[in-house]
Amino acid sequence: MFDRNRPFNDLPPLPPAAEVETAAVLKKAITASRALAELKGMAERMPNQAMLIDSLVLQEARASSEIENILTTNDELFKAASDEALPASAEAREVLRYRQALNYGFRQIRERPLATGLFIEIAQLIKQTDVSVRRTPGTRITNGRGETIYTPPEGEAVIRDKLRHLENFMHAEDGPGSGPGGGPGRGPGSGLDVLVKMALVHYQFEAIHPFPDGNGRSGRIVNILYLVDRGLLNLPVLYLSRHIIDHKPAYYEGLRRVTEEGAWGDWVLYMLDAVEQTSLRTRQQITDIMALMEAVRERVQREAPGVYSKDLIEQIFRQPYCKIQFLERAGIGTRQTCAKYLRELERLGVLHGEKIGREVYFINQALFALLTR
Repeated sequence: MFDRNRPFNDLPPLPPAAEVETAAVLKKAITASRALAELKGMAERMPNQAMLIDSLVLQEARASSEIENILTTNDELFKAASDEALPASAEAREVLRYRQALNYGFRQIRERPLATGLFIEIAQLIKQTDVSVRRTPGTRITNGRGETIYTPPEGEAVIRDKLRHLENFMHAEDGPGSGPGGGPGRGPGSGLDVLVKMALVHYQFEAIHPFPDGNGRSGRIVNILYLVDRGLLNLPVLYLSRHIIDHKPAYYEGLRRVTEEGAWGDWVLYMLDAVEQTSLRTRQQITDIMALMEAVRERVQREAPGVYSKDLIEQIFRQPYCKIQFLERAGIGTRQTCAKYLRELERLGVLHGEKIGREVYFINQALFALLTR
């Protein structure tokens, strides 16, 4: 019997004993998989994929941190991301560490498995400490009134054992990604759809609660990396945190009901809907960015052919804040030439110049609006 005031050392390993892939879940898995496959294809067609990783990841970092009540404005965040020399709040720096951790994980899973060692490194990057699996007792999850709503497992050996079972479940299948036509993808291990497995993995990671702090953000990074690892994405561009913020009560209620009632079906449906809606929204966002980029390219080529180049357009769409040094580093020209190009783009109204400290930054306001809407 679950008791919220006692460590949940009896947390069962995955897969659940209950039937998870109900008719409703399988139906939703099909539409979610198709939406995710369309997002994957759209991201691969993006001419400047670095922009997706630099700027869209930043929005996921901000939203994921907001869930943990770490708040910063978009303007402050993009300024801090554009130049480490600029002053920034502790909150903005912490959000940037989330992006660093996600990008680090994305690079690492090309060479090593998504496992406990990497989970720990991700948490360490987020918290900038030598945090590891919890060793001391006393961790509790409380509500706004200070009442205990969940007590995670205790004891380093217990927690590591549960993480080992989670790893085995995550890697129990050999087959990649989605099935034919964007349908559910299955492997010979658990036989479960990959998106269904992601929902189960996310609950289990949160229930194990392996670290003293940073569990929520680490777990949301694991979601993205798992989909990349299983081939459903090639770039880490599925950002579920905004959906969680928009449906926060249902998110926490879903986690609670799995623990206390074994209500796996509703939880999986919630996560599948998050994947579907987020995929559709992000795909539209990428479509709009590509359309804006093409419109700016055509206008600059037509009205300022002397400064136009494909590389210049891609550089001013890498992130909303640009400065002369960025163009220099990209090999677009000398400092004098790059300054001339940016001033010309400012004259056209493509960029807006603003002095911040000793530097002049050229802001792509239309891109900023698309990224932050």
